[in-house]
Amino acid sequence: MTNYEIYTFVLCLIVYIMLTTASVICITLITQLYLRIIRAGLNDTRILKEYKERVERTDFSEFLEVLSRILSFLIFLAFVAAFVSAFLVQSPSGNVYLTSKSNFRVVQTNSMEYKNPKNEYLFENDLNDQIQTFDVIKTAALPDEMELELYDIVVYEVDGMLIVHRIVEIEEPNEQHPDCRHFRLQGDSIESPDRFPVLYEQMRAVYTGEKIPFVGSFVMFMQSPAGWLCIILVLVAIIAAPILEKKIKDAKYERLAIYRIYPDDDIL
Repeated sequence: MTNYEIYTFVLCLIVYIMLTTASVICITLITQLYLRIIRAGLNDTRILKEYKERVERTDFSEFLEVLSRILSFLIFLAFVAAFVSAFLVQSPSGNVYLTSKSNFRVVQTNSMEYKNPKNEYLFENDLNDQIQTFDVIKTAALPDEMELELYDIVVYEVDGMLIVHRIVEIEEPNEQHPDCRHFRLQGDSIESPDRFPVLYEQMRAVYTGEKIPFVGSFVMFMQSPAGWLCIILVLVAIIAAPILEKKIKDAKYERLAIYRIYPDDDIL
């Protein structure tokens, strides 16, 4: 890691700890205040009403409650799945890639968004596989060099950046480069090809034609420091919620006991 990366990591870690600690303190203070209100008897009317409604609830009400819990659990699973998926997706500006299997990448530029009218080959060959900014695209391992074809969309690296462009010209081996092909690439939205030819050794993957539109912005957020902070706060809430809920419930049962009400089950 460079000094800048270490500095950024330490700074983000400090911010995470401070904000998480502040959130825990706020939640704890609010819970303690609510417990004091309950124990002082200021919330008895509401507790008795809640108990009565629970006792008199119908089968349909119980069904809605169970359904609500199931939906909450499914939302939690979806959140976990989205979190895990976000870290399986690579950014095209990153320098990490897989060459032996399929992968997913976020497209962050608009160079492939639309068919530039000056690029006649797009219309002549009916090439309609454009890629929008923040699409998540699926890429596969590169085929052999001689198997790459005109108008394939590939991911190639230049100066540490990964670029997704289309092959618009292939120069076969000749006297100037007898051992390799030279590929000319271009973005569909751009009027001219990329400045320099691309060699096969610069290529990292080929676009399979499969994509998930517009979810890349969410992926990029989840991979950012702000996304990490959200994850930490959600985990803290998941851990703290049952503990705080149990304390509040016990305080309510203590108030019900004053009115000689002793629920046999977990009714509140």
